[in-house]
Amino acid sequence: MKRWMIMGIVMMLLIPALASASTKPFEKVGTYAAQFLKIAPTARAVGMGSAFTAVANDASALYWNPAGMVEQTRTQVTVNTVVWPADLSIYFAGAIFSTPYLPGTFGITARALTMDPQEERTIYMPDGTDRYFDAGDMSFGLSYATYFTDRFSAGITSNFIHMGLADKSVETIAFDFGLIYRIGIRGMRLGMMVQSLGGEVDFDDRSSKLPTLFKVGLSIDAYRSGANALLATGEFSHPADNKERMNVGMEYSFNQFFMLRGGYNIGYDSQKLAWGVGFNLDTSQTSDIGLDYSWEDLGYLGTSHRFSLNFSY
Repeated sequence: MKRWMIMGIVMMLLIPALASASTKPFEKVGTYAAQFLKIAPTARAVGMGSAFTAVANDASALYWNPAGMVEQTRTQVTVNTVVWPADLSIYFAGAIFSTPYLPGTFGITARALTMDPQEERTIYMPDGTDRYFDAGDMSFGLSYATYFTDRFSAGITSNFIHMGLADKSVETIAFDFGLIYRIGIRGMRLGMMVQSLGGEVDFDDRSSKLPTLFKVGLSIDAYRSGANALLATGEFSHPADNKERMNVGMEYSFNQFFMLRGGYNIGYDSQKLAWGVGFNLDTSQTSDIGLDYSWEDLGYLGTSHRFSLNFSY
């Protein structure tokens, strides 16, 4: 019965991707809204080439795969910032926690893309009108995850999204669904994710869809001996507005204190090589703090940098 239930959920997650693949004979780059939802906000995952769907075992699971939240038995808070090209900044904060009164694990998130005020320019005043406007996007999310068996967990996130440009703004709701199955051989994990599934937004009487993304990934403990461990992971993704892609990455860990990461984005227009480092410090018998940094090559756009700070207690 459990196997049939798992297979049924997997098929439900596959339906959006199969429908998307059958109705889109060509790429639709630049025709979907809310592109900020696709900018990865956390340093650890990006340092591993963004191949994190099957890993997702910390508070960043709120973005990468909410099914992984169940592996945190303590409260964990994550604060992240992304230095993006064109003087853009992305901020992401979240917390996961459990309560003795309700089963499962809960999470909350807040995310924002910001930019400096821009001067208004017109055909007749190309040098500027001395009037300025703002633009930016934000989202707020609520997540829930639970175990269905000792190896299988599922999670869901509901996101309220707000996008603003000058005096125009739109709001909508989007959902993320995730699954993780722990195979039990050398730490192998299978993860699946449908991200940003929702309706349409309308800025100027023309509707635009959300950038729904389907991902499936696999991770494995490639090496583990004493204080040394090597985690390898890879995944395929199918975005609604672009071609299929692949991400691969690795994380070397020494004594669960120092982490060195590397990865590569395959099939992307800009993202290529990525790497990162991390440190985890015990602050008491029941709490610790983690620091992560990642660097990513964006081709002609330059590079991006991510910084993450994590608290567990």
